[in-house]
Amino acid sequence: MINETVTLPERPKKPKWLRVKLPVGKKYTELRGLVDKYKLNTICTSGSCPNMGECWGEGTATFMILGNICTRSCGFCGVKTGRPETVEWDEPEKVARSIKIMKVKHAVITSVDRDDLKDGGSIIWAETVDAIRRANPNTTLETLIPDFQGNEKLIQRIVDVHPEVVSHNMETVRRLTREVRIQAKYERSLGVLKYLKDKGMRTKSGMMLGLGEREDEVIQTMKDLREVGLDVLTMGQYLQPSKKHLPVKEFITPDQFKKYETIGLEMGFMYVESSALVRSSYKAHKHAS
Repeated sequence: MINETVTLPERPKKPKWLRVKLPVGKKYTELRGLVDKYKLNTICTSGSCPNMGECWGEGTATFMILGNICTRSCGFCGVKTGRPETVEWDEPEKVARSIKIMKVKHAVITSVDRDDLKDGGSIIWAETVDAIRRANPNTTLETLIPDFQGNEKLIQRIVDVHPEVVSHNMETVRRLTREVRIQAKYERSLGVLKYLKDKGMRTKSGMMLGLGEREDEVIQTMKDLREVGLDVLTMGQYLQPSKKHLPVKEFITPDQFKKYETIGLEMGFMYVESSALVRSSYKAHKHAS
């Protein structure tokens, strides 16, 4: 019997431009102390965002509502999948209080998908924005929303409370959508963004690169997003949350990210944030003005 050794393809090694600087600065230290003292729930800390120090220094923070268990099982996302807990109806006031304690100038609100709820979580979404407005009238807002299964009645609840920016991420190109975002649909996400733009909202979306997409596919997705009137586009490097998630196929070079930025601005996007460590809420305060 002959023992054969199977050689698995090597995964690309993380390049030097993905090294993250440790957060520093007086503002970061102050906010970190408040988060720890009051046990505030920010995506910045729970997601170990590489831009946490920079964003906090600029007065921006991201909060996740509707629990931390998602009804979907996207191949890229580190959030737990399963049966979510019951809705906490006092959550809007808790988030508003956290923003006030932290003296956040620009807040980004996001959530898990709640396909288990008839309203998709849209009522809590709207009440959260209203609560933040009451407690923090000078704070600008970005809402990074799920697709609400394309239900315009639910999306309209976000429009009605009129945050400065409404974001919904495409995440990847059309060909990879089924693999990367298992329960999502490329056209449905475009439809959500079009509906928001038609209602007069400033719209934003994000893409992860390095999942095996081709340059022409990225550019086509950018064109599709401009066709539905998208204002702001973020593009960053996909990083594998665990071995159970989709592997990184390629590390995109800084020059390639810069190329996409140039192409995007030429297409007419208001803002394009394109570099390896960019995440959805990177420079978010700038996009509200």
